[in-house]
Parts: sequence; C-alpha cells; structure tokens
Amino acid sequence: MSDTDKELRVSKIRDGTVIDHVTAGQALNVLAILGIDGSGGESVSIGMNVPSDKLGLKDVVKVEGRELSQSEVDVLSLIAPEATINIIRDFDVIEKNRVERTESVTGILVCPNHNCITNADEPVRTAFAVLEDGVRCSYCGTIVRGGDVAEHIDAHGSGETAL
Repeated sequence: MSDTDKELRVSKIRDGTVIDHVTAGQALNVLAILGIDGSGGESVSIGMNVPSDKLGLKDVVKVEGRELSQSEVDVLSLIAPEATINIIRDFDVIEKNRVERTESVTGILVCPNHNCITNADEPVRTAFAVLEDGVRCSYCGTIVRGGDVAEHIDAHGSGETAL
C-alpha cells in the first residue's frame, strides 16, 4: 500500500473556517461551542485522532460558510490551546491565526454551582475568569478545572437561563 493510499482525503471548502490542531478527542466539543448539532444544515467535515507531527494526534474541523466569533475562539482556546483558525475564501486560506488564551469568557459556559445567580431565574449571562488551569465563575467563584471545561459548554450559546 503506497503512502497516497493511506492518506485521509477530505475535500476543500469554498468559504468558511478550518480549525486545525485541535486537541485529539475535542472535535465534538468544538461543534458544541459553535452550536452545531446537525439540525441547522451546516456542511461540516471532522477528522478525529488524525496523526500529527506536532501533537501526536489531533482533530480537524471544517465548517462551510461560517467564520467564528471572538467569543467562540476564546472558548476554543480553553479546550484546544494549540489550535489554528484558517479562514477560507474561494478555496484559498486568506487568514491563519493561532488561538490565544483570553482573560475571560462570557456566555459560552454554564456554571456547575446550582446556587449561582447564573442558574437562577435571572437574565444573567455567565462570565468566567480564565486561570492557568481552568476557569472561575465571576459571580460565585466556582472553579472548573481545564479538563472539565468541555463538560460545561452551553450548547445553546446563550449563557443565561430562560425566563
């Protein structure tokens, strides 16, 4: 079997975003951050546990017709600190950026403390300060360690409780 027979082939996208060098096993969490659950008709390609010289194994997510918001990139930096965001237009990479760890994230994570005001019937958006090894709720001080952050992604992206 030749090397080309072993290559993973995924078609190029015309316009959209390629999120590369995602921590292996985190691609589905990336989709949750982006609010993609399959019901919206987005064209998405995912490579999971793909060999990588840099990371050993990595995930890759391609989303057609969509560019990421800064708040989405901020949360991505927590679960995929080595990720690169490639903006694609007319099949060409026009912009390539590494994610940078932010100081805070708002409206994307849910506080695990059931007594936190963000979990009460109040229209309050969640806010977390980013720590070296996780995040801390700006309202109640609850700390979520880095490996557990993905479990607290608000798939609806509202970051607040419904009234």
